[in-house]
Amino acid sequence: MRRPRISRHDSQSVPRVVILGGGFGGLYAARALRTAPVAVTVIDRTNHHLFQPLLYQVATAVLAPTDITSPIRHLLRKQRNTDVLMAEVHAIDSSERVVVTEDGRKIAYDYLIVATGTRHSYFGHDPWERNAPGLKSIDDAREIRRRFLLAFERAEASQDEDEQRALLTFVIVGGGPTGVELAGIMPEITRRAIAKDFRHIDTRAARVILVEAGPRVLATYPEALSARAQHDLEALGVEVRTNTLVTNIEPDAVFLGAERIATRTVVWAAGNVASPLSRSLGVPLDRAGRVLVEPDLSVPGHPEVFVVGDLAVPPPQSNGKPVPGVAQGAMQGGRQAATNIRKKLAGQPTEPFRYRNKGDLATIGRHKAVGDLGFVRITGRTAWWFWLLLHIMYLAGFRNRLSVLVEWGYAYFTYQRGSRLLSKESPAART
Repeated sequence: MRRPRISRHDSQSVPRVVILGGGFGGLYAARALRTAPVAVTVIDRTNHHLFQPLLYQVATAVLAPTDITSPIRHLLRKQRNTDVLMAEVHAIDSSERVVVTEDGRKIAYDYLIVATGTRHSYFGHDPWERNAPGLKSIDDAREIRRRFLLAFERAEASQDEDEQRALLTFVIVGGGPTGVELAGIMPEITRRAIAKDFRHIDTRAARVILVEAGPRVLATYPEALSARAQHDLEALGVEVRTNTLVTNIEPDAVFLGAERIATRTVVWAAGNVASPLSRSLGVPLDRAGRVLVEPDLSVPGHPEVFVVGDLAVPPPQSNGKPVPGVAQGAMQGGRQAATNIRKKLAGQPTEPFRYRNKGDLATIGRHKAVGDLGFVRITGRTAWWFWLLLHIMYLAGFRNRLSVLVEWGYAYFTYQRGSRLLSKESPAART
């Protein structure tokens, strides 16, 4: 029997759950409430759910934006108790239990789940963003792809050898998974995918430089896997600079200490800062602006408000380690917040959030990857194939899985990239 839809008019008679953010945390929370006696409203500034782990492949023209996005309305279309609203939330008024959108609209809630995530942090050097975009959204990926592809076009047209060298120098700041994956895929593109496409430049001579302020790349991974990742990167021709601080970024150069490296393409993959919504909650925050939540993911002093995903800092787990800011943490946190709302509705005590680490994986290039699955560590081809399988499994929607499989197969057998569209206008400039 088909479940009756709870309309906005009927929602006054049942508890109202508002979910801010349609990413992993928000989507999995909404799905976990699909049979609950509540009226759910999912609010997101965009109309799509983004599979962020593959965002770097959009930035390097492997995949199209539509391959890793799905309309939120489509994903939740079968949930009769759920509405989706595309809006920018400006503030949260926890005393009145309302969220305020950018146009001044107030949306009331009985329970609130905040899953708005983080953005890249420039550690007090915000002007650097213009010359070194980060990678958190589809618009970010499109802008990086535009700069990456445009560098080769401009080098082909240039008659100045110094300018050509600068255009063919790519600097990635940050040695976490995003930085490592970006650095690992670029040499394959420059040496194989586009090497025969240009007549006046040798794309195989392109430099890829990965800069990490700490002593090793993939710092959250076991030291042996970090060393293996750096070895694989260097085998691909990537220049890995650890214990190196970026001191300035200009339109035509990046400064590493006193060293000036001429480049036109810098990608920022270092550091995160919380969504500004966290400040409107009026609760304790960490240095990055993330919310220090209770064990059950609720906000101190407001047990009806839950924060999940990258925006939340739960107490250390039983093993003494913090919850990592990865997709699995957001998924599990979203489900736990939904479970605790159900328990509150039933008059039962809430449960503490227990993160179940299903492993960490990072791909470095063709047949090169590292993985820590807890009970075993894997590298090389085994890790690479496991990474491919896992990401296909977690993609939302059959169409996305099929299109990504086709694009990956095409790239694997031909070394070509299927999404090399170069638009004239910058998404960042348009925004």
